[in-house]
Amino acid sequence: MSIGPGAFLALLVGLVHTALYVLIRGESGGRLPLTYLAAALGSWAGASLGSMAGMTFLSIGDFALVPASLVAWLGIGIVAILATLGPQGRQPGP
Repeated sequence: MSIGPGAFLALLVGLVHTALYVLIRGESGGRLPLTYLAAALGSWAGASLGSMAGMTFLSIGDFALVPASLVAWLGIGIVAILATLGPQGRQPGP
């Protein structure tokens, strides 16, 4: 049984895009683990979809990098939108 490099590359691409998101935004608002998880899972899903669709431009082996990056940013965007729509924390007492 051998594990391909796809899972490791997905974690690495998710980490890079999460770091870029925090660098651009300046903070993650206490949801950094959730943002990283969404980016890593999105990267893994994007790479799988990209290799099934035959997108081989900028790929590392079977890992399609461009679709992985696009879906990672989609996951980060979903987390950011849901965090904006959700409750904003505790309100100070009277």
